[in-house]
Amino acid sequence: MDTRPPRRRLARTRILAGRAFPELKPPLTPFGRLAVTHLLMVTGDAFMTVALAGSLFFSISPSAARSKVALYLLLTMAPFAVVSPALGPLLDRSREARRVMVMTAGGVRVVLCFFMARDLHSLLFFPEAFLVLVASKLYLIGKAALVPAVADSGPGLVRANSRLALISALAGLVGGAPAVAILKIPHLGAPWVLRADAVVFLFAALSAARLPRAARRPEPGEARPAAELDTDQIPAVVGGGPAPRRPGRRRPAHSPASVVVASTGMAVLRGTVGLVTFLLAFELRRQHAATWWYGVVLVASVAGSLVATLITPGLRRVLSEERILVLGMAVVMVTSGGAFALDRRLGDCLLTAGVGLGAASAKLAFDSLVQRDVAEADRGRAFAAFETRFQMAWVIGGLVPVAVTISDHVGELLVLVLVTAAAFVYLTGRRTFASVVRR
Repeated sequence: MDTRPPRRRLARTRILAGRAFPELKPPLTPFGRLAVTHLLMVTGDAFMTVALAGSLFFSISPSAARSKVALYLLLTMAPFAVVSPALGPLLDRSREARRVMVMTAGGVRVVLCFFMARDLHSLLFFPEAFLVLVASKLYLIGKAALVPAVADSGPGLVRANSRLALISALAGLVGGAPAVAILKIPHLGAPWVLRADAVVFLFAALSAARLPRAARRPEPGEARPAAELDTDQIPAVVGGGPAPRRPGRRRPAHSPASVVVASTGMAVLRGTVGLVTFLLAFELRRQHAATWWYGVVLVASVAGSLVATLITPGLRRVLSEERILVLGMAVVMVTSGGAFALDRRLGDCLLTAGVGLGAASAKLAFDSLVQRDVAEADRGRAFAAFETRFQMAWVIGGLVPVAVTISDHVGELLVLVLVTAAAFVYLTGRRTFASVVRR
């Protein structure tokens, strides 16, 4: 039992937290400001999730009718359909646009939270909740486009993305606790969770106001940064160094070959996440599994994602982003094959852990690849476009077990085949583009 006075225990906790998350210690660096903003935004999302779970909206469980689950999947796609074409180009229009978009994503949700608290039992609640989803996706895109402005290139990008992902996971777990406490207090419930959430998003918007601007674009006639010259940075072999640059040529728009080829593998990995999520939800229900098995499978998935955020920065010191992406696919291939050979329940846990680990590490590498290879002037549109494709892949993957009843063994074999094919296409595509660049 800890016999130290409360103040000493609190001081000790702060010291440990400062060592674990030095970017959150004052005085804040530019990356520290983004980390604080991200912490508040994710905490606000956790409050929103608790509030929605305590209301009628999104109360769709795996045992619900398959048509309702399919409607939910399509609904998650809609915000990206709004954000990508309309707001992606706006993010690239000026130096202030990305910071303003992050501020707007927080400020809009402040207002929407108050309206949702008032309209909890009204039809207006549904369009307001939809706008909250749009603002959430807008923030994710704006945040990803801002990372290069606050992090170093190379390993610094992977580490920055990993730190933000770790903060996101922990804030999502811890941030929901006070929301649940408010929800359980008599005569408060979901309306007051939403009102408290408005305060959280207000602080997030104020924190976003202190974010740095993106790097200045070169004026006409100035020498362009090396990142905007053509070399699609396709290594000749997996994880090799970037291909020699051809001076004087700009890469096309915002889709360099290194990113386009990588996006194919990343889309398949995101699709497997959706497939495994709904496959196991329906399969556990069909087998009348005990409720605690849902928790075990969920913990395995979260554990895999957390491990990815912890080890990926270290991997980046010895491997390139491309190799980490291949490694992520290899992890999913090995674990899906192992899950097929194991007992059903153990296989389910291994599969979710492997998919969580492989997909999360690959996503960190892919984000860093976009931040490394896509010109600053095109980065907002690139993230908007790719996130839309990945969300579409997640929806398609989730719709497979919703539309067709398949066993977990068939699903594990399907994951193995899909990811193996994606790895083959990715490696072949990289070598093809590398040979073209060297000519």
